[in-house]
Amino acid sequence: MPAITVENPLTLPRVTTPGPTAVPRPVRTVVTAPSGFEGEGFPVRRAFAGIDYRHLDPFIMMDQMGEVEYAPGEPKGTPWHPHRGFETVTYLLDGTFVHQDSAGGGGVINDGDTQWMTAGSGLLHIEAPPEELVVSGGLFHGVQLWVNLPARDKMTTPRYQDIGGRNIRLLSTEDGGGLLRLIAGELDGHEGPGITHTPITLVHATLAPGAQVTLPWRPDFNALGYVLAGRGTAGTEGHPVELGQTVVFGAGDTVTVRANTVQDAPAPNLEILLLGGLPIREPMAHYGPFVMNTHAELAQAFDDFQAGRLGRVPAARTP
Repeated sequence: MPAITVENPLTLPRVTTPGPTAVPRPVRTVVTAPSGFEGEGFPVRRAFAGIDYRHLDPFIMMDQMGEVEYAPGEPKGTPWHPHRGFETVTYLLDGTFVHQDSAGGGGVINDGDTQWMTAGSGLLHIEAPPEELVVSGGLFHGVQLWVNLPARDKMTTPRYQDIGGRNIRLLSTEDGGGLLRLIAGELDGHEGPGITHTPITLVHATLAPGAQVTLPWRPDFNALGYVLAGRGTAGTEGHPVELGQTVVFGAGDTVTVRANTVQDAPAPNLEILLLGGLPIREPMAHYGPFVMNTHAELAQAFDDFQAGRLGRVPAARTP
């Protein structure tokens, strides 16, 4: 799980540990993600399955894709499909993925890169491994997050952001035991590169064995953590967490996670995504690839898709 890293985190700007008057967020619950398959058959863990949407808002769903070592000919992606009413965030840890959409967006993401697609009023897109990876096989591991849009932005013009791993904001804990990759939002005065209609913070933290981090967290945001690898604890009360588990934090000013002193091979560190956002608190109607506010809007989205109003599959490119 290389993502983007540095040899010595102490060379990076440091996030200040909040003072004693800050209120720590307690752990509401820890949920284990069930496993399934997506697209053309790649394995996923459904990180938010079973969690009340009131604790997720503005997030809709999140899948951990892989970690899987493909044999030659095995790598899989998704076929062309529509979206409307939300944003998809694909963060790749290992491997290569190619994105193309009917609004003209597209790009290739590799280890540590993020692609941020605002579906808005609607489009078609495809995500697939490049032909050379299909031929050779190899390691694939990533995360896809769906972020809801408020009603005023659901029909906004589609947008695609290609966020290279070298462009994310790299930060360190005060003692250097934690490397923080700020992909979007604000953290202790630092800004991530991701531009989102809905205010959120998205951080990938790597904690060395025994290391702990307490991050300032906007009190009007919710707070979630998802363990990508390793073992540790969440909250000042020390709830155990491990690979494939989601932590739901309660109200407060800070979020605390700690890596166990001893980690199991092959994960040498605790790898955890920390995310939170400003709840939209609007009715949500979600079915398949569409996320709207009412069932009537969902029906309209399906009608628009079937009528070709969400775009057309671009003609195949010739060399």
